[in-house]
Amino acid sequence: GNICRSPLGEAVLQHVAKQRGLEIFVDSAGTAGCHVGEEPDSRTADICEKHGVPINSVARRVSREDFNRFTHILAADESNLTNLKKIQPKDSKAEVRLFGSYDDNQPIADPYYGGTSGFEKCYEQCLRYSNKFLDEVVGRVSATTAASNL
Repeated sequence: GNICRSPLGEAVLQHVAKQRGLEIFVDSAGTAGCHVGEEPDSRTADICEKHGVPINSVARRVSREDFNRFTHILAADESNLTNLKKIQPKDSKAEVRLFGSYDDNQPIADPYYGGTSGFEKCYEQCLRYSNKFLDEVVGRVSATTAASNL
């Protein structure tokens, strides 16, 4: 839906990149369009504020154009990864992977129906995966690489 994990991942990846002095374009999108136009869930915003991570996102749905606009598309879980691969054009230039594949290969659980601890765990995973993603990708491509967290 693009109001919990995705905007949190977007904000954290952008923040970590900025701390490293990297200029990258990060945008989040959901594979479902149920919250298009909405701001992030208040609990997502609260976790970002707690950790000093700026967040400025409006929910949108992933588009076919994203597969050529971005070099990397990162899925939060296997369900989203499957959905992304179904709509990925054959001539896509984007590498589509599970965000967790850069570390422990674990999905990021949807914290929407849980409490604050779920959002905290989501933040911790996004922070770890962002660092691992940048460690791997910056060595292969320029610092202006575009990345999207789904």
